[in-house]
Amino acid sequence: MDTKKSKTLLEVKDLCKHYPIRKGLFSRIAGYVYAVDGISFTINEGETLGLVGESGCGKSTVGRTILKLIEPSRGEIIWRGERIDELSRSQMRPYRQQIQAVFQDPYSSLNPRMRSADIVSEPLRNFESLSKAQGRERVSALFERVGLRPDQMLRFPHEFSGGQRQRVGIARALALSPDILIADEPTSALDVSIQARFLDLLLDLQSQLKFACLFISHDIAVVEILAHRIAVMQHGRLVEIGERDEILNNPKDPYTKALLAAVPVPDPKEQKKRREARAKLLAAAK
Repeated sequence: MDTKKSKTLLEVKDLCKHYPIRKGLFSRIAGYVYAVDGISFTINEGETLGLVGESGCGKSTVGRTILKLIEPSRGEIIWRGERIDELSRSQMRPYRQQIQAVFQDPYSSLNPRMRSADIVSEPLRNFESLSKAQGRERVSALFERVGLRPDQMLRFPHEFSGGQRQRVGIARALALSPDILIADEPTSALDVSIQARFLDLLLDLQSQLKFACLFISHDIAVVEILAHRIAVMQHGRLVEIGERDEILNNPKDPYTKALLAAVPVPDPKEQKKRREARAKLLAAAK
């Protein structure tokens, strides 16, 4: 994919999310936690940007801020040339169709009291006027598209495996044909073999539907499979961003080198060398 010829879909400028630390009887502000501290990046049409970093670095906060689930402390979120960071809940409604999400835990993100057909059709009911027959037809097609059977539509979330629940989550996210998918650690709760099938599915869907993706993960080996570009995050800041092959083959920042050194390899001797190298790199990155 030639990202240079693609139009910019999402632009994030100097994004910050600071949480106040309150102490004392009157809850005075004693300081701030800088969860996200001045990061900037763009995502082009049809492109996947992998946002990678260790747990607690602020990468999920970035995704939730873009989705307007939490408000930024500062910065700009620009969607197709229009700022959306200052929009109200009602003003954001037209953009909800274009920006959808898949979350980390496929069970807690699905309503346990709703059948899967109702879960997937909920966005359609909110944004489109469809008859019951049209709704069933759309949901059936979405189930087939994500590798589920139409006869599974009446099941509740607990009747699916973890991988199947995540497929239900993708079907719901794709119901409105979004332009971008914010995928927040969608494979971290899945077994390795199921992860591979999920990533294959996501690649196939993106190839067919041409949506862009912000793929958030702590695992750079997973990001390597999907991303056109990679952004590396540490302590609320971006330490490195660039084309996938450039980041993987010629990393500049010590922290990026440490993440790459932590990727498992089959040879035990090579793995031992990587562990030793990783310890040195992490010490240098602090």
